[in-house]
Amino acid sequence: MLFDVQGTATDFHSTIRRAAAAAAEDLAPGQDWGGFVDEWRAAYFAETSQQPEHGPWVSVASVYRKTLDPLLDARDIALATAERDELARAWSRLDPWPDTVPGLRRLRNRFTLATLSNADVSAVVEISRHGDLPWHAIFAAEMVGAFKPDPRTYGLAARYLGLAPAEIMMVAAHKYDIRAAKELGFRTAFVARPLEYGDPALGDAEFSDEFDINAVDFLDLADQLGC
Repeated sequence: MLFDVQGTATDFHSTIRRAAAAAAEDLAPGQDWGGFVDEWRAAYFAETSQQPEHGPWVSVASVYRKTLDPLLDARDIALATAERDELARAWSRLDPWPDTVPGLRRLRNRFTLATLSNADVSAVVEISRHGDLPWHAIFAAEMVGAFKPDPRTYGLAARYLGLAPAEIMMVAAHKYDIRAAKELGFRTAFVARPLEYGDPALGDAEFSDEFDINAVDFLDLADQLGC
């Protein structure tokens, strides 16, 4: 089983909202920190979607740091450089959803569990250590130099696991991710995270028959897989 990390296994919105408020609330009292996180995440997606197919790898950490400055400057938040650096590093300390660890512990009794994340390898390692996430292995887009949903990213994991795509289930809260995996022959599990962006109206938590499993969380996923 391969798992997306940011948003699927971890609650980035709450984590980064708290980190931003702790860093800059004194400088910007009453700021909509939830909206700030949503804009930062959107800026990240805009940057990574422009990653050239062939060219030097751009780390996700550098993308988060690069996109932070315009967001702060647009709000006239005069956060010092060191504090900006520390806030950007919060993306490597994301808290897991409450169901993540107990669900993974049940699933690992029957399945091999690994990440397949667009986050940097170092970030996934730190996130996993921070949240005590019980993976058997870590795979990330950085290892192949292409972000999901590029087919090379899914192929990397299958190759290193020594398994055919049909023997692997991709688990994500993002439909583009598991749709790309399905196109390559992977089994798929959609896990609804209605609060991924704070406001349920901003997310897509609707189940779809196109996926092998639809689950409300990792515990539900474990139930459906008999773990």
